[in-house]
Amino acid sequence: MTSADDPGPRDAPPDAALADTVRGTGASVGALYLLTPDERVLRLSLLCGASAEVAAPWATVAVNASAPVAAAVRQERLVWVAGRDELVRAYPRSAMTLPYPLSLAAAPVTGARRWGALLLLWPTDSRPPHMTARERANIMAGCRRLARLLEDADRPADGPGRGAGPPRVVPVATGGRPASPAAAAADFAERLPGGSCALDLEGRFTYLSSGACALLGRDAGHLLGTLPWHSLRWLDDPVYEDRYRAALLSRQPVTFTACRPPDRWLDFHLYPDASGISVRVTPTGTPEPAPPVPQRAVWPAGVGRLYQLVHLAAGLTEVVGVQDVIDLVADQIMPAFGAQGLVLSAAEGGRLRITGTRGYPPVTVSRLDGLPVDTTLTPAGQALSSGVPAFFGDPEELRRAYPEAQRISDKHAWAFLPLIVSGRPVGCCILSYDRPHTFTAGDRAVLTSLAGLVAQAMDRARLYDAKHALAHTLQAALLPRTLPAVPGLRVAARYLPATRGMDIGGDFYDLIPLGDGAVAAVIGDVQGHNAAAAALMGQVSTAVHAYAARGADPDEVLSATNRLLADFGPELFTSCLYAHFDLASGRAALASAGHPPPLVQRDGSAQPLDVVPGPLLGVDPDASFPVTDVALGPGHTLAFYTDGLVETPGADIEEAIAALAVELGRAGPRAPDLLIDHLLGHSPAAGRRADDIALLVLRYAPDEQVS
Repeated sequence: MTSADDPGPRDAPPDAALADTVRGTGASVGALYLLTPDERVLRLSLLCGASAEVAAPWATVAVNASAPVAAAVRQERLVWVAGRDELVRAYPRSAMTLPYPLSLAAAPVTGARRWGALLLLWPTDSRPPHMTARERANIMAGCRRLARLLEDADRPADGPGRGAGPPRVVPVATGGRPASPAAAAADFAERLPGGSCALDLEGRFTYLSSGACALLGRDAGHLLGTLPWHSLRWLDDPVYEDRYRAALLSRQPVTFTACRPPDRWLDFHLYPDASGISVRVTPTGTPEPAPPVPQRAVWPAGVGRLYQLVHLAAGLTEVVGVQDVIDLVADQIMPAFGAQGLVLSAAEGGRLRITGTRGYPPVTVSRLDGLPVDTTLTPAGQALSSGVPAFFGDPEELRRAYPEAQRISDKHAWAFLPLIVSGRPVGCCILSYDRPHTFTAGDRAVLTSLAGLVAQAMDRARLYDAKHALAHTLQAALLPRTLPAVPGLRVAARYLPATRGMDIGGDFYDLIPLGDGAVAAVIGDVQGHNAAAAALMGQVSTAVHAYAARGADPDEVLSATNRLLADFGPELFTSCLYAHFDLASGRAALASAGHPPPLVQRDGSAQPLDVVPGPLLGVDPDASFPVTDVALGPGHTLAFYTDGLVETPGADIEEAIAALAVELGRAGPRAPDLLIDHLLGHSPAAGRRADDIALLVLRYAPDEQVS
């Protein structure tokens, strides 16, 4: 027997490695997600312990999504969720589409490159709420084995691909379970009262006793190999299909009652394990008759489609900008409905301006851009004018409806979805197919519902983008356009806005020549992210510049600025670090108002500089600000920064500053702009930034004449 860390035969497929990991960890379901080539989306590639239909709502996961598998890849760590309550708290979007008592682990699959993530599910009552070090080691060993096998089989014919096809379902071997003769098993089931039947992990009938056939009203020949909600129309209800899913995923017995028309009530008892589900069917008493339900022309969509709608709707609530909407539609909605093309347009100035596409060459996109909104001669214009979606399964159907419309692309089926918000046209979403496609009633209903959600998301995103551009244009106007050239000093600065939120930040920096070989550097951070913070930032930076230009010492500059802010009586406070450089003598004097300490790089290493901080500006009008003197040698470098570079939720900021100093030391004697790149790439807040970041790096270079 091989261990999880044993690669086994060099030609062993990843399928077997996944099944081994599922068995070895006692998980009920295992899934291997692989990154798409652009590394923006995780696609379900291999599945063990469940059917592809059950997993359809989670077939694609954006890497930046709030989901366990995405977090495992982004953070390169094992993510453990002990139960549903923890899932609701940490990953509410995932909890909406996994409403079952489950524990789960997600771990990155990484070797010579990032491949994706492994997801394992357990019924909550089958394991303790914590994971042992041995279990973690076994899971990570399974991930390393998968990575090695994926690297060996990185050919389309040998391993799971990274395309958009359906996942491959891997059977779970049951091991050494003793086999019973089929006839004896059938006789045993026939002797039991009521009816007995079995479902495989796909949900299909694999066995029915004669009693079950009698109670269900169909013979075994019509039921074997079929899904109950397909072959027994009175079971075609999302509630009943959800009970099957609950049993399959939780591995717990489930009971429900259903009425076989016209009035035969039956109890269904589901008993699941790793190989399938045993079902007992027994008659029950007839409850009070329910009010008659109006006859529906269309049977309801499967519960999997409903979960898929919930999953996509939750994703649309998280998008921020227009590009986020485009990416979500392309990465999740397109694959969910098997589309190969996408055109997403926004209504602007009476025309449809294309904001994003997939699957179309640039020449086709240019011909589609700018179509009039009010035209009824094209399906997009008609859909937007009427507010009614249009579906065309083949080119001939489209030609009959719009004989004058020009054939622009080589697509063969289309869904034209108008994006309407409160009766106002926002844009149009077009999904297209490379081959003729049949749009079922369920597809049309779900796509129509999604169009309304996409419209709301697009409307919010356009407003966000407009405000975001305005906010950062204003903030950029308050920051120095360029830094002055100072002989003997090499400098670089960088400002990065937060990646979430559309308000204006209060981070600022400046470099102020003082004459006679002296220069002042300042960096600060106003509390808050709004227009008031930006206005106060402008006042603080102006005041510091004015007091510095008068030749005041660092403590005097901060004291005067502090008294000015106290007179203003702002509700916001400001941190600030001010440094006076005497380039002729190679000395610097620094004063801090509650600002993170600068980092100093010298002699091949770096560490935080011990600067005694005073209080934040605007708190105490009589506060004093101690001055720290530092000797500078040729090549010595100071890095000033705001707390957005080092502050992350739940982390110790002093440890983060120390770690950043280590990275500055490792970077070596690079140019200041390259040092900024290195610090940004290795900061705890790299990636999705919750706060603005300002960086000012200064290298003392007395032998150089210009900055």
